Amino acid sequence: MLYLLLFFTCLSAVPLFAQNKQITIADIYKNHTFQAENIAGFNSMKDGRYYTEIDDEGNLVKKSFVTGNTTDTLVRADEIKTPDGKTLQPDNYQFCKDESKILINTRIHHIYRRSYSAISYVYDLKTKKLYQVSPDPVLHADFSPDGSKVAYVRNNDLYYRDLTTGKETRVTHDGRRNHIINGNCDWVYEEEFEFTRAFQWSPQGDKIAYYRFDESRVPLYTIPFYTDTSNYPTLYTYKYPKAGEPNSIVTIHVFDLNTGKKQNMDVGKNTDQYIPRIKWTTDNNTLCIFRMNRLQNKLELLLDNAATGQSRVLYTDTDKWYIDETLLDDLFFLKDGKHFIIVNEGDGWQHAYLYDMQGHQIHKLTAGHWDVDKIAGIDQVHSRLYFTAAYHSPMDRQLFSVNFNGKKLKQLTSKRGWHTVQFNADQTYYLDNYSNINTPPVFTICDHTGKVIRQLQDNLALRYRLSEYDLSKARFLKIPNAEGVKLNAYMLMPSDFDSTKKYPVLFMNYGGPGSQSVKDSWGTAFIWQQMLAEKGYIIVCVDNTGTGFRGEVFKKKYTYLQLGWKEIHDQMDAARWLYHHYSYVDSARIGHWGWSFGGFMSCLAITVGTDVFHTAIAVAPVTDWRYYDNIYTERYMRTPQENPKGYDKTSPINYAKKLKGKFLIIHGTGDDNVHFQNSTMFSEALRQADKQFAQAYYPNNNHGIYGGNTRMQLFTRMTNFILKNL
Repeated sequence: MLYLLLFFTCLSAVPLFAQNKQITIADIYKNHTFQAENIAGFNSMKDGRYYTEIDDEGNLVKKSFVTGNTTDTLVRADEIKTPDGKTLQPDNYQFCKDESKILINTRIHHIYRRSYSAISYVYDLKTKKLYQVSPDPVLHADFSPDGSKVAYVRNNDLYYRDLTTGKETRVTHDGRRNHIINGNCDWVYEEEFEFTRAFQWSPQGDKIAYYRFDESRVPLYTIPFYTDTSNYPTLYTYKYPKAGEPNSIVTIHVFDLNTGKKQNMDVGKNTDQYIPRIKWTTDNNTLCIFRMNRLQNKLELLLDNAATGQSRVLYTDTDKWYIDETLLDDLFFLKDGKHFIIVNEGDGWQHAYLYDMQGHQIHKLTAGHWDVDKIAGIDQVHSRLYFTAAYHSPMDRQLFSVNFNGKKLKQLTSKRGWHTVQFNADQTYYLDNYSNINTPPVFTICDHTGKVIRQLQDNLALRYRLSEYDLSKARFLKIPNAEGVKLNAYMLMPSDFDSTKKYPVLFMNYGGPGSQSVKDSWGTAFIWQQMLAEKGYIIVCVDNTGTGFRGEVFKKKYTYLQLGWKEIHDQMDAARWLYHHYSYVDSARIGHWGWSFGGFMSCLAITVGTDVFHTAIAVAPVTDWRYYDNIYTERYMRTPQENPKGYDKTSPINYAKKLKGKFLIIHGTGDDNVHFQNSTMFSEALRQADKQFAQAYYPNNNHGIYGGNTRMQLFTRMTNFILKNL
């Protein structure tokens, strides 16, 4: 999944007198002057009345949702020591189901975007004993439902350890790097289907369902990494399937701990397909397997018998364009064993439905020309669904509840803006993270009716700090494209704006499928944009056709098979509209910048849109969809073999000769996601077209381009380029 990986920070919020301090890049990326305080969330305990957190002294404490008071210290900071006598430093932790043990991960080593290895331990709260799960780093250490065992992946094989006997059992024996993976995802599944632990315990904990990836036929990609310890680079080689290339052959298996036998699950004879999820139903012997065709326009839910492997189709969803992968996690099997809830776009909008276990639709739970965003909680005792939705506006998120019969829809949050919620174990309380585009986050605990119980964090210190600067207020507007469709946008003006003057305009753009940059949320217009506005620039962000939460037709119809083409023309239309409607917009000084998919858009802006955009910065861009991974690319473009004209039409490389303005292209050489290859090939095309441009590469940096002084240097480079050329 292409993400705009930026350190989004802050905007003005406090109506105090301004001291007119000037924002510096060091304030943003070195001193973190504008960083908001956050509440990472809470680890709800099973009774729903208490939660746990690590306090300032490093103790694991138990707190009341209602009062916030610490009621117990479960583990003191100095209580857990490794065998060599050192105090354990947890990176993260989880309880087993009965909360008698804690699984602690330490010495985390990140692999890709979501995956990491760790040294994992289990601490028994009753006996005060510490168990090391494995002497070597493992991935995905996870308790069995009764807490008696821990499963994990080591060297591409699946294992589990019995905590009572200490015995380790090896479930698979064929794991080998760049060939076979058991219990963990390959690169493209992790990136595009957004999960990495590829095994699950059955409800009773006597079975483990797991993925097996045979990636032997997937082409290899090699990235050189440079160090000062060797005259030669270290070569990192991994399996990366580009558009049109073979994928891993994925199979699903169930291991029975009692018999030691493995059973292959029936996923059909076609191996050129996807298994984007597995999920146990409430029946200990029934596994649900998601099966999706390679075109990603048909999704089936299979119910497989764990003992025999036999399957039947429970549910089928088809789409004339593609099925949005963001909906894959919105499937919930109810405890009655007779029903499930799922979200789909069957009527052209994302809505929730209740089905029975024979695949018959019982009720449509939500309806209307608005999109459900996320299922937040399910109260099965009172037959109530909680969800956030873009109900009033695509830029807005509110929390709602509705009964399982689709009646009594109720809005629980009230402040216009953006609410991100996290429920406790029994859906009696939730943490509400509220902000708007000009207000830093406020964290409150609310009960299930929406009543505020107490406030956890209001970022008052940040508000006072922001009041020392003469920051601008971002405002929303609607900008029509050539067809008259109004596009959501926001604009940030210089604080000393004078309508009689002419101002340069910088477009900030991402614009990828289903994404959203224009939203009434803190960090939307981040502080670097405020700094540029302070220096006399108008900042504009437009969510073009293809972005999310405006229904399926807006998201899919006009961009399918020509990813980027309608999108960049919307950006061009928006720029033209601005200088035709606002006399203070300087039509000769309009720029465009973006990262990842946004970088791709910037490459098109300075070539296809060169008569409109005169300056552009592209960070980590895709420059030809043939170079990007197949799951993402083919979802929107099909394969290069099926759609060669679409790939050619949307590649900035093919428009290199059109470049007229000032252009800076930036990339990390260690980018495992959007390969450095993209920028080198575009650079070569520009060179052969005899075009002058600037480029910056960041040795060994991945898609995020960060670490040490990297962000400070990067944004200084971009700022200076804008000041000189726009």
